[in-house]
Amino acid sequence: MSEAPTPTPAAQVPPQMPAQGEEIHTLEHVDHYLYVGQQSCVSDVHLCVNMQPIWRRNGELEPIWLKAPVLSAADTERLAMGFLSDLQKRHLAERGDADFAYSNSFGRFRTSVVRHRLGYDMTFRIINTQLRTMEEIGLPDSLKLLTQYHNGLVLVTGSVGCGKSTTLAALVDEINRNRHDHIITLEDPIEYVIPSKGCQVTQREVHTHTKSFAAALRGSLREDPDVIMVGEMRDLETIQLAITAAETGHLVLGTLHTGNAARTLDRVLDVFPTDQREQIRVMVSESLRGVVSQQLVPRMDGHGRSLALEILVNTPAVAATIRDGKTFMLPGIMQTGRKLGMQLMDDSLMALYDKGFISQEEAYTRAEQKQLMRQHFAH
Repeated sequence: MSEAPTPTPAAQVPPQMPAQGEEIHTLEHVDHYLYVGQQSCVSDVHLCVNMQPIWRRNGELEPIWLKAPVLSAADTERLAMGFLSDLQKRHLAERGDADFAYSNSFGRFRTSVVRHRLGYDMTFRIINTQLRTMEEIGLPDSLKLLTQYHNGLVLVTGSVGCGKSTTLAALVDEINRNRHDHIITLEDPIEYVIPSKGCQVTQREVHTHTKSFAAALRGSLREDPDVIMVGEMRDLETIQLAITAAETGHLVLGTLHTGNAARTLDRVLDVFPTDQREQIRVMVSESLRGVVSQQLVPRMDGHGRSLALEILVNTPAVAATIRDGKTFMLPGIMQTGRKLGMQLMDDSLMALYDKGFISQEEAYTRAEQKQLMRQHFAH
């Protein structure tokens, strides 16, 4: 991802939020929409042809202003051409899309601009640059054990927008404050800027500082790292290099788009050719330190979302299960491993429901074992 140039001073001046009932006009620059979104603590802003300006708040898409006019094809083209660099305009003309990290005077945004049948659409992910600790985001103290290893593999998993980057950054910050090591982060784009504290921190952005995650990971092994954070383990080569790094004396933290611990391990193993899987199962069973799967669940009071966590910690029983290819047995092992800090997603959802944070409907919809969840409600 490339950095867009800093916008003109006129574009940096954010507008005031329109008053209730005030007529809304199409704004002059994308920065104005981004400022409104950032100030309202939303995760994404969408500017699309034949749609009102919309944002994603607490996981739901909704109009920014109910009375705003829809954006025409001419509006979105004007907005897109008003902030893209010449290089990004060329990419858009040649490929039909452009993905990059955009920075202005008040924030950073993961940006996608696409050309389609009706014109140009833009999507902006608002990057929260304020680094938060494990305590601030509600991670249990038991996860601090995962930051104390000097080798092995730690995976943070979940769907898009569930806070994986925030969790990874908090784990890296914990290491940064308590160890004296070399940390390399590989991201697309860099979200949290992590200043060096106890550790030397090197942050690299894919497509800006390196060609791909795999190329960056391969290069990082020659840079004397102790800890490597891989923003996304997307393909066979990246996963293979991450496992190798974890086996050769590095602590590797990475993410996958999987919903629970068992599916995470299946995804890691299934990406390899059949003739390699037995060897990979052995390698993963030895190098895995833990899996943290998470969801952000809308709160009943409408104020944000609550973090639901599934936590797997590697034990001899877990390692044997992975080695034998019997990942379907993991939920049972996790159920009996609570004293070791393990937790099933359903148990986390039940706890949030019992505290009155989330609704019965949300807990039931997201539950793996719906019959058990119904029985829990009955009590």
